Amino acid sequence: MTPNSPIPNGLDRRGFILSSSTAIGLGLLGLQRATHAGQEVPQALQSGSYGPLQTDPSQIIDLPRGFTYTAFSSHGQRMDDGFFVPAQHDGMACFPVSSEQCLLIRNHENATNVPPRFGPFGWQNELLSTVPTDKIYDPGTASGVPAYGGTTSILYDLKRRKPIRQWLSLAGTGDNCAGGATPWGTWLSCEEWTQRRDAQHAKDHGYVFEVPATTTIGLCTPKPILGMGRFMHEAVAVDAESGILYLTEDRDDSCLYRFIPKVPGQLHEGGTLQALVIQDQPSFDTRNWTVDGTSNLLIEEELPVTWIDLDNVTAPEDDLRYRAFEAGAARFARGEGIWCTGDSIYWACTTGGNARLGQVFQFFPSRDPAQPDRIKLFLESDAGSLVRNADNLTVASNGDIFLCEDGPESDGITRVTSDGEIERFAINRMNISEFAGACFSPDGQTLFVNIQTPGVTLAINGPWHQPA
Repeated sequence: MTPNSPIPNGLDRRGFILSSSTAIGLGLLGLQRATHAGQEVPQALQSGSYGPLQTDPSQIIDLPRGFTYTAFSSHGQRMDDGFFVPAQHDGMACFPVSSEQCLLIRNHENATNVPPRFGPFGWQNELLSTVPTDKIYDPGTASGVPAYGGTTSILYDLKRRKPIRQWLSLAGTGDNCAGGATPWGTWLSCEEWTQRRDAQHAKDHGYVFEVPATTTIGLCTPKPILGMGRFMHEAVAVDAESGILYLTEDRDDSCLYRFIPKVPGQLHEGGTLQALVIQDQPSFDTRNWTVDGTSNLLIEEELPVTWIDLDNVTAPEDDLRYRAFEAGAARFARGEGIWCTGDSIYWACTTGGNARLGQVFQFFPSRDPAQPDRIKLFLESDAGSLVRNADNLTVASNGDIFLCEDGPESDGITRVTSDGEIERFAINRMNISEFAGACFSPDGQTLFVNIQTPGVTLAINGPWHQPA
């Protein structure tokens, strides 16, 4: 970020560094599985640990010894298309381009309740008139303002560790939180905002939009995927084998959804939206929010699941989760990041668990029509030093899960092995903002992640554990 780039007041206390490759390391905190009271706590990792955190002299991010980072694409920078990098960097995906280049598509969690400088159109929206009308979803009404969310795309040089060019790729949407990459080379950007059309807003919101993973500068045509429902969308994971899409919802009383498209890979052709049901236990509450500390669902407990079809999925009253629960769907506590590993799907519930410090679920889609899908509670935190309100997540090629925290204090990135062992991998030293958008480069050698507020992207390199 250039020295005169705008930073929202009160959100940053140290400033950004556009290009720093400071060697840093990280402190090991609470290296053990998060457990319920009374359960045995496994021994901490030894040989599999990345080691203690090292203090970053630039006070941006602490990492393990041997790891370095580069910071780039900060809020307020002028992009190659003439627009400005919006604030509030959130969900993100990385697509292969060549052996030396990759493409990042990144969400921005802005709506209309922020100053224009948070958006891409300039301090007074002076660039809004340059956007073709068919390229902005909600420009606002005559008495309103445009939605400042959307996505930006970045062509990144993996060898030189710097962006080549960046541009606005989706405009006029709001509170674009997370989403998911598709096997056919697009990014699904999710609106976590169910604003209705009114005197200020020209369109209804609460939809999923598809953004092509192209290296050509320009805006895509924003078209909501109506069949995927209207609700507080958070993230999407695509099961490449079946073509089914799984969707999370960021509400304390949310559901876990899946969308079965009529034509695989052609989402605008419609399909069936369903909600997850615990077999023989309708309206099951997975949150473990019990007064006496007991658990409805135990760690490692596997349960068979079924699915129910949903109707009126564009839900004008934003009541899809209520209708689903009444029909038997399970209830979750703020479903957020979700990631498909091939054989299973992980997702985080940010306020799940008796301590409300978060849960991670693992879902096993059945490949046998005679057998049901299964779900299990993979992790539940009862100590903030272990995992504090997991949000976005990604899975490395060796099976390690990297969880971005979104808690009330200083947030970090937590690494969880497939066996459930935990260690702190990073700490945000710049401010108290959350990390978001974690994803690995196609070669597995770079972890990209955002510090959400006011917005900067980091590329982390180092001695990653390789697949066995």
